[in-house]
Amino acid sequence: MSGLLWFNGKDFQGFQKLRHACDQGDGIQGYGYHKHNGRDFALQKINDTPSNIKITTSFLKVPGGEHGGDWGVRIHGIPIDDSVPAVTDVLFYFGLEGDGGLDIMSRMSKKGIVSPVKLEGDSPELGDFEIQIVDGPLNTYLKDGIDQSLERTQWWGTQVDKGDIWRAKDLISESIVLAARDRLGKTTDQQDAFTNPYKYFTLKNTLDEAEGEVANLYTFQKVFKGEFQFDVLFRSASSDNPITSEMLERQLLEKEKEFNQRFEDTFLLSQKGYSRGEVSFAQYLLSNLIGGIGYFYGTSVIDRSHPPMQDEESFKGEPARPELAPAQSLFSATPSRPFFPRGFFWDEGFHQLVIGTWDNDLSLDIIKHWTNMIDDNGWVAREQILGEEARSKVPPEFQTQFPHYANPPTLYLSIKQFVDRLNRHKQEKMLSMDGSKPKMGGLEDLEILSNLHLDDDDMSKQWLLSIYPKLRKNWKWFRATQRGHIEMFGREAPNSEEAYRWRGRTPDHTLTSGLDDYPRGKPSIGELHQDLHSWVAFATRLLLDISSKLGSEFAADHQEYDKVLKDLLINLDALHWSQDENMYCDQALDEGMPDYVCHKGYVTLFPMTLGLLPHDSPKLGALLNMIESEKELWSPFGLRSLSASDPFYNTGEKYWRGPIWLNINYLTLQSLHNNYMNQPGPYQEQAQRIYKNLRKNIIQTVYNDYKKTGYVWEQYDAETGEGMRSHPFTGWTSLVVLIMSEKF
Repeated sequence: MSGLLWFNGKDFQGFQKLRHACDQGDGIQGYGYHKHNGRDFALQKINDTPSNIKITTSFLKVPGGEHGGDWGVRIHGIPIDDSVPAVTDVLFYFGLEGDGGLDIMSRMSKKGIVSPVKLEGDSPELGDFEIQIVDGPLNTYLKDGIDQSLERTQWWGTQVDKGDIWRAKDLISESIVLAARDRLGKTTDQQDAFTNPYKYFTLKNTLDEAEGEVANLYTFQKVFKGEFQFDVLFRSASSDNPITSEMLERQLLEKEKEFNQRFEDTFLLSQKGYSRGEVSFAQYLLSNLIGGIGYFYGTSVIDRSHPPMQDEESFKGEPARPELAPAQSLFSATPSRPFFPRGFFWDEGFHQLVIGTWDNDLSLDIIKHWTNMIDDNGWVAREQILGEEARSKVPPEFQTQFPHYANPPTLYLSIKQFVDRLNRHKQEKMLSMDGSKPKMGGLEDLEILSNLHLDDDDMSKQWLLSIYPKLRKNWKWFRATQRGHIEMFGREAPNSEEAYRWRGRTPDHTLTSGLDDYPRGKPSIGELHQDLHSWVAFATRLLLDISSKLGSEFAADHQEYDKVLKDLLINLDALHWSQDENMYCDQALDEGMPDYVCHKGYVTLFPMTLGLLPHDSPKLGALLNMIESEKELWSPFGLRSLSASDPFYNTGEKYWRGPIWLNINYLTLQSLHNNYMNQPGPYQEQAQRIYKNLRKNIIQTVYNDYKKTGYVWEQYDAETGEGMRSHPFTGWTSLVVLIMSEKF
């Protein structure tokens, strides 16, 4: 594990703003990955105005050898305000847990280490390796510290208990604070500490190892004046061509050029007429989403005290018997690096729509990890809070997961996109069979590496076969645990089975639906929720399609899906369409009798956004009218989550009660594009008009606020278009890339 920290060394209070992990309270004026190919190249920019430094980190991975190859990072800083003397303290640390070891090979001195800094280490996974920290040729340093030479690299090594390397920032900052107190206690010139604090807030140049212990965390500190640059180089002993600073510089330029070309070839934004600024914005959306991908491992908190098939007796949503579950691993994107740095089932399906368009096989790897999280009963936790580090970011009341709670199965969206992409790829291959040679190359070619499952029919079928059993279990789990009651409350429907309700309700929230505070009825076991009904229908239709591709041995499954889908669609109208309100509604109990609960908004739209309505259905016309009405969902900035005419509009938490969310706006646009605007019928012209205007509004809203703030946001105000809440939120807000490119 390695990491970067920095602070303003000229300000006595600068150390209190020690940067490490993303934190939206830092006051940084925009940060994130502006180029990231998801494999071997990334470029990140951080505008740290409070610390008066703009930092660029450039990453390169060089495959080779038997242990994954080499990698290098170039860290470059430029003062934001040249008129102010800039002193920046930059720290880089390396930690190793488990078997193996890590040692400093450079001559260690109380004055500091002369550049370059060299370490050697080994582990079962990485084999033997070497690390170097190499200074740039034009750096300017402060000279004399307190018994230290600041032209050198300051250092510290210590032993950290297993599972605690992630606490590196706390350990490092504590060590520096103790060293600073010691120096301040010895000085007779207190004014010097305020004028030149960089002399005092440095590592203590010691190796802290108790008897029988070996250091496994090493930190190195450089104190720069003005602009600076240094490289961190990791060299595997099994690599044939070890990375150097010269190689790093050359290949970073080549990789940036390759990224720009591949981005244009994939999304065609310049060809569509977008400006250079708009293309850079779209690159940021894709890259920062990819930059948020992480590997997570650890235990989770689960309360299994409630039998999954038993109806609730209360609607408080409080855990009764939370317990630590066995450790699991997950490879996943994240909604927001500072605020939601973990996997969310509701979000991940949207993430993979973007990632899959860019790198098919990277996306399939992530989807496979998520399907592996589905347990033997078919349940998957809606929020993956794995390990102590993840739990440190989550309030205790939200840490416990319940095996009878669901979440919208958006992963089916990305799996459907893969199936559609596979079908298009096969058609393109057939059309191109005119004697032209297929593309040749090795796995170092990212275009080949990212499309292996598209180019190989056996690989794609094997992937579908590998996830299908888990998907079927999950589908059965939804139909068993989230089933609603029809006959118990005297409801009439063409069939008595297909009705659904979200478990985990509280009086003011349906967190399990993903639309947390969207107005619903009073919680009871008699509720029915049409958005969940629509999700189950969508999942059933996808499994119907997949089962048809897997062979005759899945014929019985195919027949089951076909029947269930027909029953679902019939009951969707029978149970949820209100003739009086001319819209789809939930149902709740009123004095023990079922009644409609109708709130115009995102929930109303799911039969249309998931493509369940025929293109000539009068119900489609009613929903399109609702979308286009400025009194209801239409705003100049995108579709409101709740109608402006609803009494709950912009009330309470103002979360899903008015603000604009990109995921549902995207679902609306893709459904209009794929299902309605190109189908001749009574609503084709209206669908085309809505699509054109909504697409323009969404792109302008997100881009204009990005130019203003340097961020994209979790949601946008329906009255002003201003970004709100978590930022940067390049989770599903990155769907704007697909909206710009019309990759639906």
